[in-house]
Order: sequence, then structure tokens, then C-alpha cells
Amino acid sequence: MAVEIVMPRLGWTMEQGTLVEWLKKDGDLVQPGDIMFIIESDKALNEVESFESGIFRIPPGSDVLGRLLPVGTLLAYIVQPGEAPPFEAASPVQTQVAAAPSTPPSLDSDQPSVTTTEPASNGRLRLPAISPRARRVAAELSVDWSSLTGSGRSGRIVERDVRAAAMTPVASPMLISPVARRAAEELGVDVAALAAQMPGQRITREHVERAAHPTAPVPASPDPTENRVPMSRLRQVIADRMVASAQTTASVTLTTEVDSTELVRVRQSLKDASLNDPRPVPSYTDLLAKLTAEALTEHPGLNARLQGDALVSSPAVHVGFAVDTERGLIVPVVRDVHRKSIRQIAAESAALVEQARNGTIRPDDLSGGTFTLTNLGMYDIDAFTPIINLPQCAILGIGRIVPKQVVIDAAAERLAIRQMMFLSLTFDHRLVDGAPAARFLQRVKQFVEQPYLWLIN
Repeated sequence: MAVEIVMPRLGWTMEQGTLVEWLKKDGDLVQPGDIMFIIESDKALNEVESFESGIFRIPPGSDVLGRLLPVGTLLAYIVQPGEAPPFEAASPVQTQVAAAPSTPPSLDSDQPSVTTTEPASNGRLRLPAISPRARRVAAELSVDWSSLTGSGRSGRIVERDVRAAAMTPVASPMLISPVARRAAEELGVDVAALAAQMPGQRITREHVERAAHPTAPVPASPDPTENRVPMSRLRQVIADRMVASAQTTASVTLTTEVDSTELVRVRQSLKDASLNDPRPVPSYTDLLAKLTAEALTEHPGLNARLQGDALVSSPAVHVGFAVDTERGLIVPVVRDVHRKSIRQIAAESAALVEQARNGTIRPDDLSGGTFTLTNLGMYDIDAFTPIINLPQCAILGIGRIVPKQVVIDAAAERLAIRQMMFLSLTFDHRLVDGAPAARFLQRVKQFVEQPYLWLIN
């Protein structure tokens, strides 16, 4: 019986996903554990593996690659040798069986047991598989990758194929984007004739649509000096959430300057003790996470969220860390920070940051946070106004640590050089008032100035 392969739900909050790349082609044999395709959820790329054995079948004319699809959307089937997939069983076009031995081949064979002829009624060409990085490079170099032969795994196009094509001179190049080529097939536009009218220019979807509807009004041409890059799915998600936070919360930011001299000494001691220790050295963000978690257990109103008309306060402290990646801002979550040692926090946060930056982080590691930290100190930022990570109540911004001359005894007129740092707390005034928020920030300040008393918990 044919097994349906659908857009999976990769995390409780996932509602849609984008099919980035096929790693199995129509007719390929698959075994349990084989990677079939790559899905982009809101904040990560995820390889989807098979749990079945059989022959991988993609419905002909399927236009799902690169599209944002709801969870549960049918993508493909896995059928057994000799079994027709549902789209062929319902079609007058029958599977053509190639000359084969009388006994059906094993699933361990290198060759599929049947070959199929796809219906050509839609006139649509199947594009080759291409890696996400190769797709980006092709767009940057204006290379039409749809006609390339891939040298990667399963024949997919990889970056070296695109760069080789960009360096290879061609007598009469036809520069056309894959989206424009598909549009031309759908609208019946002769791309060869269109290319002859535009020598040396790259054909885009707009050119194809204009050729298909020549009487339509011509939009204003973009400034050729401008660099136009479509927003990625992650960038759209970030934009939507930032706007939602700004429009729905009554955000207020409190800022205080903290003497972090003792915190600097603690971290230096940890670095010195880690010379022969393979474990990650706790960062200032790790130290602040632990201290903040201790303060949150005393001030649960800042560890809350608004759920409908109810104010929900969690006894557990799950801290999110804002991480800057090439794809955009991602917030991995370390759970139960108040119950973990500083070394445990450092090891978990280091692993999550690495996964976030290489795009392999699990969706569940990006959800469930009750409080967020964001550190811009490494960029020489003193104080700023963080945006609340909905549906949380508050977020703490960490500024740089700077040596300053400060008054330590006004009566004796004594000055000293101390390591000073600004902390910026943005909170939702709908959930908590200013005085409780100020007391929480004051408690964090006390913990930072006397870290030895709290980091050992």
C-alpha cells in the first residue's frame, strides 16, 4: 500500500514549511533512515528521513519545490516494487515496465525495479535538484542552473557546478531565472525569441509576464544601482514578530549601570581553570543567565506570559539567548537554568549556538522560553532598547563592560577604576508594573556585583 509523504510538523508551533531541496528523485529506492528532502521551517533547515522501504514517487507536475506549504500537504509517495502510486492508478497513462528478469529485484539493488514515463500533458519540465548554497550563488552570479549537470550526491547541483558554469564562456548565453523559465512554460512564452530581443540581459519573471501580456501597463523600472534581495522566510518571520511585539505590548525599558568587577574576576578564574579542560568556558551571557534565573525565582512576575485573559507564571526558568546568524536572529532556549550549574549552562548554550548558526537546530530548541537575554556588548554597545520576545513578559539587554573611574567612597573622596556595565530591561507593562520590574533589575544588579554568592547555587 502506498505511503503518503507529507509536509511534517517539525515543532509544536510550526504551521507551514518550505520544501528547499529534493534529495531523492522520482523512482529512487529508499530505505529507513535515508534523507528524502530538506524542509525550511521558521528558523532552521531540517533533513527529513524516511521510515519506510520502497520506491520514492513524486506526482508529475508537482509544483511544491521552493513554495511555502501548510503542514500536512502531500509531497510524495513510497510504494512497493510493482505497485502503482495513486496518481498513476487514477490516470490513463500506465507505468511502462522495462525489460527485467522474471523475479522482482531486491530493495538492496542499485537500480529501481521499474521505470516510468511521466505524463507530458502539462508540458512542465522537472528542474534538477540544487543545494541551498548553490542556489544562492547562482542568483548572485546570474547563472541559469536549471540546465546544469550536478556533480553532488544523487546528481544534485552544488556550488562548484555553479561557479564552473559562471567561468565557462558560452557563444550565445541565455540568462533566465528558474522562476522565469517556469512562468514561460505556464504562459506559453517562447524564451528563445525573448532572449533574442534581450541580448546579454537576464530574463526575469516580469519580462516573461510582459511578453505574455504586452498590453498590460509597464511598471516603473527599478533603479539599476539598487540591490534588491527578496526577504527570506526567516526574515519575514522576524519582521512579523517584531511588529507584533511592538504593536501589542506596552513596553517600557529600565536601564541601570552595574559594577561588574567581581563578575570579570569570576570569568577570568574560569578561563584560567579551563586551560586543560575541554569543556566550553562560560561566557558573560552564560553567567548572566544563571544570575538572572536566580533573580527570576524570587520575582516570578517577570517570568510570566499573557495567555488569553490569564497571566501565566512558570515555576521553571527557560532562558532564550538571542543569536546572530547569517540567516537572521534566532533564539535557542536553555531549559531549567535555575537548576543547572554554570558549566552545564555553558555546554548547552555553546552547542545550541553552533546548531543555530549552521542551520541544524531542532524546532523544539527554539520554543518554550520564559525569559530572553540579548548581548550586544561585543559590538561596543553600552545600552539599548531590546524588543520583547512574545509571549514572554520581559527581555534583558547586556551592554559592554568598560573600565571607568568611579566614586567608591564619597565621604573620603576616594576613586577607583571599576569594570562597569549597563543592563537594559524591557518589560510589558500590561503584565507587570514599573516598581516590581525595577526591584527585579535591582536584584540582578546585586547578584552581578556579588556573583560568588549566587553562581554556586
